[in-house]
Amino acid sequence: MFHRLLSLPLDHQQSIFLFGPRATGKTSWLKAHIKDAIYLDLLDFSFFSVLSADPSRLSHMIPSFYAGWIVIDEIQKIPALLNEVHRLIEEKKYRFILTGSSARSLRRGGVNLLAGRALTYTMHPLTIDEVGEQFNLSFALTYGMLPSVFSHPDPKKYLESYVQTYIKEEVLQEGLTRNVGTFTKFLEIASFSQGSVLNVSEIAREVGHNRTTIVNYFNILDDLLLSRRIPVFTHKAKRKLITHEKFYFFDVGIFNTIRPSGPLDAREIKEGVALESLFLQAICAINDYFNLGYSIYFWRTSYGDEIDFILYGQRGFHAFEIKRTDKIHRSYLKSLIKFGTDYPEATLHYIYLGNHKEYHERIIATPFVQALKTLKIILQ
Repeated sequence: MFHRLLSLPLDHQQSIFLFGPRATGKTSWLKAHIKDAIYLDLLDFSFFSVLSADPSRLSHMIPSFYAGWIVIDEIQKIPALLNEVHRLIEEKKYRFILTGSSARSLRRGGVNLLAGRALTYTMHPLTIDEVGEQFNLSFALTYGMLPSVFSHPDPKKYLESYVQTYIKEEVLQEGLTRNVGTFTKFLEIASFSQGSVLNVSEIAREVGHNRTTIVNYFNILDDLLLSRRIPVFTHKAKRKLITHEKFYFFDVGIFNTIRPSGPLDAREIKEGVALESLFLQAICAINDYFNLGYSIYFWRTSYGDEIDFILYGQRGFHAFEIKRTDKIHRSYLKSLIKFGTDYPEATLHYIYLGNHKEYHERIIATPFVQALKTLKIILQ
């Protein structure tokens, strides 16, 4: 059991939503921290069939005058159940922890997420602090940071099963799309957009489907928390910028599993994208777990100057450029220098594979693993 950075207010009376992709450890964390809760898993057909047919049966699964926590796993499976949860919170003062792999799909179903009567938290893949001495950069860049890859005897096979299970159980069974073959092809083609600016029309041509369908497929990935799209930073822009978003699968191991590779694929390009993706995972986790409040962007001019990640919020203003190299040349710092000229308020970070921390005028060059370990301090 990894010691997770997630912290929930378990001594409060307010109910809780805990969202996160499958297998990030939501249920394991809850069972380790709440020993005497009532657990209802909607992936268990016996619970699912009863409660989907009649959500009011939920009240009969809770003892009278019960004062502990009631955990319902995968709440998005029965969105209508939230109405009954809402009623029991109001009438019985019960406390619920509702886990799920999609907040957006609940909202799209017309559910109001208990009208603000529940706090919302997110569970991410593991961070370097959580993994501790087991962390190995090469392993993380290949297999990602889902908890089970560290214990499974065949992490590659586990990740392949994970992807297939998501397609089978979530996409097909939920009726999100009827053409799972086309969706599978879309996943592979989308994987080549990892860390890149999205060109939906081009992807539609490669998949052989219309643009509207591809937009819907990207929305499905977002709904299942399988992906994240990063907008361009345009605040007080002084240069002409592109307008499209960048795309990432939520875990580098999932990206590596979906993306086909062979002798014609440049290893350094894929590894560079993996390094960038792993850093984004760490940013998202630290930002959420410690409630830092940053908005995450990237920056790219129409002339091709680009910064991988911009973090902007009340706590600070940071620009991060991630490089798969152990060298520091002025040409590598060009985009950071231009961004720093436009935004003198920003702290400029060059994250690379070297061994030493260096300072190049305003730019702080930090070894990649050291940056992961000190990210909380940097952002606070």
